Amino acid sequence: MEARIVHRRDLAFVLYELLGAEALAQRPRYVEHSRETFDAVLDTAFRIATEKFAPHNRKADLNEPRFEDGRVVMIPEVAEALAAFCDAGFMSASFDAERGGMQLPVTIAQAAFAIFNGANIGTAAYPFLTIANANLLATFGSEEQQRRWLPHLLSGRYFGTMCLSEPQAGSSLSDISTRAEPHADGTWRLFGQKMWISGGDHELSQNIVHLVLARIKGAPAGVKGISLFIVPKYLPGDGDAVGARNDVALAGLNHKMGYRGTTNCVLNFGETAGAVGWLVGEPNRGLSYMFHMMNEARIGVGLGAVMLGYSGYLHALAYARERAQGRPAIGKDPSQPPVKIVEHPDVRRMLLAQKAYVEGGLALCLYAARLMDDERSAETDKARRDAHLLLEILTPIVKAWPSQWCLVANDLAIQVHGGYGYTREYPVEQLWRDNRLNPIHEGTNGIQALDLLGRKVGMDDGMAIQRLAMEIDRTAREAKNSESPELRQFGQMLTDAFANVMEVVRNTLCATDKGHSELALANAHVFLEMTGHVVVAWLWLKQAQLAVRALPNAAPDDRDFYQGKLQTCGYFFRWELPKTDHWHRLLDDMDRTVLEMQDAWF
Repeated sequence: MEARIVHRRDLAFVLYELLGAEALAQRPRYVEHSRETFDAVLDTAFRIATEKFAPHNRKADLNEPRFEDGRVVMIPEVAEALAAFCDAGFMSASFDAERGGMQLPVTIAQAAFAIFNGANIGTAAYPFLTIANANLLATFGSEEQQRRWLPHLLSGRYFGTMCLSEPQAGSSLSDISTRAEPHADGTWRLFGQKMWISGGDHELSQNIVHLVLARIKGAPAGVKGISLFIVPKYLPGDGDAVGARNDVALAGLNHKMGYRGTTNCVLNFGETAGAVGWLVGEPNRGLSYMFHMMNEARIGVGLGAVMLGYSGYLHALAYARERAQGRPAIGKDPSQPPVKIVEHPDVRRMLLAQKAYVEGGLALCLYAARLMDDERSAETDKARRDAHLLLEILTPIVKAWPSQWCLVANDLAIQVHGGYGYTREYPVEQLWRDNRLNPIHEGTNGIQALDLLGRKVGMDDGMAIQRLAMEIDRTAREAKNSESPELRQFGQMLTDAFANVMEVVRNTLCATDKGHSELALANAHVFLEMTGHVVVAWLWLKQAQLAVRALPNAAPDDRDFYQGKLQTCGYFFRWELPKTDHWHRLLDDMDRTVLEMQDAWF
């Protein structure tokens, strides 16, 4: 079956028209690049994704990794695809040239990674975890640790993981019990069990570098007493050789509903003498280091959710254009042939909703990637600081909004297919199962909501949310001064919707100051939904403004593209943004329904 990954025209629009990615090549860090090199990277990603990743997506789902005789067994196509990925240099795409990387902007690298996610997210997870692992070590690892591990991670010789959760603790990292004991040679010995470790064991690489959270004896209680350790599957040997097996054992594989191509492991550290590890940075600062990897992974989760939704949308659109069934409601003449189901208004409604979610989600995630570029390489300190603030406030939204609403897009893709969509013969059921993980991992959406409302809106005396307010206000004012009556209306709607967000922020901070934080945060998930919808509405309005400006001189094919952007923006503002009014009322009233519900009443 044809690989339906992403609409190339939409990807180019987001990168070059919405985000101005071509201008990044003018910065000293990226001066060796141009629009031509960016497009060449994306072309290569499409080729490898289409030829090596997409063909085994279904096979990997039907033949998930097996735990046999203490080792993982999986289909050979996974290793072949990852070898092509590494050989093309994607593992080190955004790393410095002096480390052997392409030194690409994060925006372009993330766009390329999106393509691999859309083709086969189960296989793509292995290198993307490795890249985040390498980024953490490049930031916080010692020179010796970087020298020892980074070249192998960036070449794909070694893969990497993050080991946080434990069976008894789940997402409550303050309750982890894995312990680390110092050794005379300066290394540490780790003892404990880690759960839900994606990519935790396999034979796709010569070694696996685990980044493990553990406690040192005498450390403070809670999250302030967590340290971070490098714990490889195999110990270093002579030179670049891999040495003896470390005391890290695969205890079992978790059998997932979807995302089956990625091993999900239970790992035992220290069944005998203790797993040898190396402390990263300072003791008791491990969680702050790990958040570097987790935040990168959270943006990756949002992007993966978008691409699963996007693929489902493209499959549903193709099916609706091919499937003939039924006749128009006002002309049911049985002598006339059935029409393609895309002609039915309810099918167009479902396709339009999918388009609004996935194209809005793609703009959101790549906007976050652009902020990462600005945070690292913008021309002024102020621009870098502004990008950092926006990235801080948006990261929980980037993770959670696509993982909720692009999952809804997958649900609608099944509905467009009707009964066929519920069968394993069509890809949309697997896409839904794969995407169902994304609201859960790398911090559940409920955790993201608490982070947003309980921490991010008040950080730096509210500077982050104020920075976002300035950006949204600028777009809204431009729209309200537009010659288009529709854009003027949408500009006012956006202003009103974000005013509701800010009212909730003020009320929450006030309630927290008065000691009512439990009540203030009880409906945090509703705040995440409301704010996410307003942010995506903002990005849709920016896209509509570009479309209005481009339409007068657009070529015929582009006219349809830009008209589609305008129509979808209209859908989002008329159908989706009004939902925030209800969410605002719940939050403004500090509704106690959920908080006051008692266990015995269920």
